[in-house]
Order: sequence, then structure tokens, then C-alpha cells
Amino acid sequence: MEKNIEKRIKKERRHRRIKGRIQNFSKRPRLVVFRSLKHIYAQIIDDSKGVTLCSASTLDKDFPKVKGDKKTKAFKVGEIIAKRALEKGLKQIVFDRNGYRYHGRVKSLADGARKNGLDF
Repeated sequence: MEKNIEKRIKKERRHRRIKGRIQNFSKRPRLVVFRSLKHIYAQIIDDSKGVTLCSASTLDKDFPKVKGDKKTKAFKVGEIIAKRALEKGLKQIVFDRNGYRYHGRVKSLADGARKNGLDF
């Protein structure tokens, strides 16, 4: 039980540290990642207005049936969110990994978004 509390505390510290750095780029919208055990979600938020500009996840109706592991699905979500952002005219964003370590599915999502034209 104590190990779970320690993990949560470390994640909260990372999250606060990341938020402190991101506030310097307040003019750019923020690409936020959330991952559950089965799915991954991404949304681009304009913090000045407090509005979600676009979003994508593995639960979307138009998400293609992707065979493979969760990393390949995260990569596909990154591609989809990049296409939707470019349609709205967003090219430069800030990547908010939401306290998660930058490896695995989070890195895969970021790589998919970068490959399709997002700059962060």
C-alpha cells in the first residue's frame, strides 16, 4: 500500500514541475495526455479561454481498428490529434504529459503528433 502512495506523490510532483514550465508558453495551446490502463486520450486546450479546441482517443467512433499493442494505438491517436489540430490552424503547441514519464505510450503519442506536423 505504501508503494502506491509513493508513486502517486512522485507523479504529483512531476505534474507540478511540468505545469511550472508550461506556464512560460501561455500563448500556445497545450496538448494534454491522459492514459488509463486500456485507453489513451489527448486533447488540445487553450488555457487563456479555458476551451478544448480538439481531442482524440482510442474510444472515438472514427478511430480505426488498429492491430497491435497499446503503443501503436497511442501513435495513431497522436496522428489523429495532429491532423485535427492542423485543420484548426494550430501548428505550435506545448506538450503536457500530465505527470507521466516520457516513455512508452506517452512518447509514442508525441512521436505520432510530431510526425504529422505538430511542433513542440
